[in-house]
Amino acid sequence: MARERAGGGGLGPGAGGGARRARRLPTGVAHAAGRRCGGVRWCLLSPQAEVEETLKRIQSHKGVIATIVINAEGIPVRTTLDNSTTVQYAALLQQLVMKARSTVRDIDPQNDLTFLRIRSKKHEIMVAPDKDYLLVVVQNPCE
Repeated sequence: MARERAGGGGLGPGAGGGARRARRLPTGVAHAAGRRCGGVRWCLLSPQAEVEETLKRIQSHKGVIATIVINAEGIPVRTTLDNSTTVQYAALLQQLVMKARSTVRDIDPQNDLTFLRIRSKKHEIMVAPDKDYLLVVVQNPCE
């Protein structure tokens, strides 16, 4: 693996590669494999570990009620909600995102949907669509 200088040294984002991505962690923090990083400034995290870390960080925000990851077929693959509520959110939001994306492209074929935010009296639903997945975050709107 090629070493590149990034900031203060070590492996930076985009250095070396394949399926793993360099991620800056504070010195001494344990990474996904359970090993300690000691004095190393950069650790390589697997994509799965990075997803886990990101979902935990989002879920820890004040007011966040739930997170759901939905695959391209509309099937929930990760959730913090009960099964029936998750299935309901997944089915309805998949359809809504497809319609919103279609609307954005009808207006400008060079454009694409990057984020969808729905605010109601009870909840705020934020959807970040990607090529293969939807990330859904449900939170209290007043927090």
